[in-house]
Amino acid sequence: MIISCIGYGNMGSALMKGVYSSSNGAVLGFSGPNKAKAEGKAAAFGGKVFASNVAAVQEGDFVFLAVKPQILQEVLHEISGAVQEKIASVVLVSMAAGWSIEKIQTALGCKAPVVRIMPNTPSLIGQGVIVMTASSEVRAEDQAELCKLLRGAGIVDSVEEKHLEAATGLSGCAPAFAYLFIEALADGGVRSGLPREKALRYAAQTVLGSAAMVLETGKHPGELKDMVTSPAGATIEGIAALENGGFRSCTINAVTASSRRAAELG
Repeated sequence: MIISCIGYGNMGSALMKGVYSSSNGAVLGFSGPNKAKAEGKAAAFGGKVFASNVAAVQEGDFVFLAVKPQILQEVLHEISGAVQEKIASVVLVSMAAGWSIEKIQTALGCKAPVVRIMPNTPSLIGQGVIVMTASSEVRAEDQAELCKLLRGAGIVDSVEEKHLEAATGLSGCAPAFAYLFIEALADGGVRSGLPREKALRYAAQTVLGSAAMVLETGKHPGELKDMVTSPAGATIEGIAALENGGFRSCTINAVTASSRRAAELG
């Protein structure tokens, strides 16, 4: 099996690292405008560099389109002929926000098998969320194989395409929100007297452990919050301060704003 990746940004690289760990000997290949970068990525995974994006399609079984939404039109136009010639034996995997399956197929000029995914940056360490939706042209066995390949990057979950932009605003964008929260927690620790290094370590581990509690116990976050919150205690004072600052409404607005912008990018 040959896995082609057109593009080599942070997200594409994160996914290819996960694919490499679970591909059982598949060959990874890269293409893009910067040959030196493509060679660097190929070397990291013992892979190859394609002479062009067209060659990446001609040789690949799964072709990841790891390019920004703003340049996807150009790439699709470039590879359309190769896709049409190989339509029965290639699956295109797009991670471009806002680009629907129908729009991708229209740009290609054919009903090619297309999978849309939305990964997030924790995929780089195998702890990501990869949300997926597939066109009707994608065979069940190919979708199952793609799920197996992506599991090295994190959890893989299928949704209807109408939910993909909402997933983008949540799992796709929210790592940045989580990093901002961790940084703010650490700043609070420093303000209260902790050394910076300890404050950051405590903040990150606390968020990691709290997330694990939600996933492993199955309890509602509100119930877990109440387990920490004693009457007239320190925690309820902090929660009141967060609520006074509009913490929950700001977080909800951040996710919905990101979801809306993801749809606009198409």
